[in-house]
Amino acid sequence: MTNLTLALDAMGGDHGPQVTVPAALQALRLHPKLSLLLVGDETQIAPYLSSAETDVRSRITLVHTTEVVRMDDKPATALRHAKNSSMRLAIEQVRDGKADGCVSAGNTGALMAMAKVLLKMLPGVDRPALVSSLPAINGKPVYLLDLGANIQCDYDTLFQFAVMGSVLSEAIDKVAKPKVALLNVGIEECKGNGDVQQAAQLLLHTPQLNYAGFIEGDEIYSGKVDVIVCDGFVGNITLKTSEGIARLLVHQLKQGLAKGFMVRLLARLLAPRIQKVLNQMNPDHYNGASLLGLRAVVVKSHGNADEHAYIQAISLAYTEAKRRLPEMIKDRLESILLDINS
Repeated sequence: MTNLTLALDAMGGDHGPQVTVPAALQALRLHPKLSLLLVGDETQIAPYLSSAETDVRSRITLVHTTEVVRMDDKPATALRHAKNSSMRLAIEQVRDGKADGCVSAGNTGALMAMAKVLLKMLPGVDRPALVSSLPAINGKPVYLLDLGANIQCDYDTLFQFAVMGSVLSEAIDKVAKPKVALLNVGIEECKGNGDVQQAAQLLLHTPQLNYAGFIEGDEIYSGKVDVIVCDGFVGNITLKTSEGIARLLVHQLKQGLAKGFMVRLLARLLAPRIQKVLNQMNPDHYNGASLLGLRAVVVKSHGNADEHAYIQAISLAYTEAKRRLPEMIKDRLESILLDINS
């Protein structure tokens, strides 16, 4: 197996090095062929490395900087003025060929802006899509994109998202001919706005994709499809609503435990099963949203990710880099566009 290197924005997110560095050490233990560039303030990072095993520590290189992109910085401001930030320097490691991908828990808008400018888009892709996996009834992940990187999308952009999501499902989960659906207000062919309708027509006439038609919000977790495509406005609300429902169920379960004896008994009996479902819906268990469409791998971790969640993000970036996901998307898109134009 080929050795891979990832660059980590060690200062990004709500917790910075106290989460990113211990998670990095764990990721190195999980992946013996992985090396990491930790980008950030060496004085803050170094204390967390003191107890690392020799083999693990030998696969870490520090890239020192004290500048950090704040979570409330506007993307344009970060792009122009945060040129020595840990986020930008991590992306530059990828641009300069020193790393195969990068991970950041920092400002999503700034990350997208910097990655787009520094790494450039793949041929045939207009905008990067933010995508993550959600749990489904059948136990397999379903990929939802876009999650907020692109609030408004025309039909061609939705079509590009469908191609990229399909390739992602194939590459990460080894799904043969993933089923792709468009999130819509109904499953009938006449439903939806103009861009959704036109995207559907494009997908219907693309035999290289396994287009399954429209899907409604209540079937996102049904397992009927592998990839669900929508604009970022709808996708972000969908994701945040799902996380809110998970927290509501936890709250209701805790309240049930505080009531009468029979209710407490029933709640205790059901608690393990309910907790398993909640764990599947917990963002920490599917942490790591990929920015698809770039010429290299970029993974966005939740800003408030804990150590377990950040490990998930690193592992996702490792898998995508190992399977050369950007190259797979480029090849598939070129093949489809060639067929369309022939």
